[in-house]
Amino acid sequence: MADKDTPAETDKHRREPPSPELPVERLVTTEHKLSIGKTTLNYQATCGTVVLREPDSSEPEGKGQSKGEKARASIFFIAYTLKTPKTANPTSAAKKPAQPRPITFSFNGGPGSSSVWLHLGLLGPKRVPTDAMGQCGTPPYALTDNEFTLLTDSDLVFIDPVGTGHSRVAEGEKMAEFHDYQRDLDAVGEFIRLYLTRHGRWSSPKYLIGESYGTTRAAGLSRHLQDKHNIHVNGLMLVSMAVDFQTLSFDHGNELPYPLYLPTYAATAWYHHALSTAMQKKPLKAVVAEAETFANTDYLLALMQGSRLNPERREQIAERLAQLTGLSKAYVLRCDLRPNEFRFFKELLRDRGQTVGRLDSRFLGLDRDDAGEQPEDDAGMNNLVGAYAVGINRLLHETLGYKNDAPYTVIAPLWKSWTWKGFENKYVNVGDSLRRAMHACPDMRVYVASGYFDLATPHAAGDYTLSHLGLRAPLTDNVQVSYFEAGHMMYIHPPSLARMATELRQFVRSDLNASTSASSKQ
Repeated sequence: MADKDTPAETDKHRREPPSPELPVERLVTTEHKLSIGKTTLNYQATCGTVVLREPDSSEPEGKGQSKGEKARASIFFIAYTLKTPKTANPTSAAKKPAQPRPITFSFNGGPGSSSVWLHLGLLGPKRVPTDAMGQCGTPPYALTDNEFTLLTDSDLVFIDPVGTGHSRVAEGEKMAEFHDYQRDLDAVGEFIRLYLTRHGRWSSPKYLIGESYGTTRAAGLSRHLQDKHNIHVNGLMLVSMAVDFQTLSFDHGNELPYPLYLPTYAATAWYHHALSTAMQKKPLKAVVAEAETFANTDYLLALMQGSRLNPERREQIAERLAQLTGLSKAYVLRCDLRPNEFRFFKELLRDRGQTVGRLDSRFLGLDRDDAGEQPEDDAGMNNLVGAYAVGINRLLHETLGYKNDAPYTVIAPLWKSWTWKGFENKYVNVGDSLRRAMHACPDMRVYVASGYFDLATPHAAGDYTLSHLGLRAPLTDNVQVSYFEAGHMMYIHPPSLARMATELRQFVRSDLNASTSASSKQ
């Protein structure tokens, strides 16, 4: 890759604040090249902040005068735009105007995560390299060109929600105000509207891609953008789906997660050779299929009976659970047939002195001792966070020329204090927002990526959510689901990364091809 030119702050979108306490909108733009095989991508990178303003409730309205606006927060973003090559025959080009390039808005989850994971793991022109399994190596880690970038087919905008990355609230504002489901949609939705307006992208096919809680945000935004801004997106790309929280919440009286996590328990035990010899000889997908069948039939029926389940049947269910999970029958019985995720992380390999990861159960961790109900850390996250922190700081300072002494917040534990206005006293489920968005825009498509070794948002929970959206035919055909032999961030696994990149490119191209075909018929 030919590196950048000298960074230059652009005046085009710079907006000085009217008073010192308001945040400054500062953009830095650089030019780059990326070689992918025989193709060279010439692109422009823009990073910086956009100030979000809202009506000032403290300012009274006068006659014929509306309330003034007040800066509430600034959103930090990094955008990549492919430069259109100059044509050798401008007369010919004028007869066939180029179709606007798609634009994809990307964010991660948490809530409390910056956009760094999808940015440096899958979509952007740079990525954190990993070995054949997905390990990031040893410090100080590496950053390399990404031949799998989606920039080949779509311009990219990575959004850091308020409180992550370099996104902050204005002086005097409360950070916690934005740490709410609806206020988060308001902020990210307003940023998307501003970006489309300022950069002249209203005519572009529009996509949202989110991971984990980012899928919650994407599903909510799909309807919010329609209602609030009249923006209809062409498609959603949902990585490690978390749309119905009842499927993920191990609460007393909620039986749903136990059968939905079981197939991933089985996949994890198979991966670590914790199953019987006969089960280990079977391929992964066969083991997962057996677990799914049991989970959807005998196991679910047994859980529904509660204390009415007769002792003999209880023993039979425990025996089959032990066969599929690698846990002992005695332990399964002590758990009342209901081993939750943290117990599984700690118990599966307890006799080996190891724990399994939550985000990616292929990864192993070590605790101080082998007692206890849950592991001290998530081995999957420990593999990633240091490398991605190095990657984003190197990218900003060395490549994009964004000089800022403030720490870039890779991830903050905002999920601990996140609020859920509108979902009080019930499980969060934004599936109906997605359904309504698809019913309102029947051409909208959805791509879902699920990892067999993801014990944060298991693939069976995502499948259950999709099958309970209430989509009317034929809109169910607009949903595409792909499964990967990896975890929550399946793209750290090189074979999964290659296939996923191909599928995302095809997903985006399909709308562009349809648009081109429609134009040619006119």
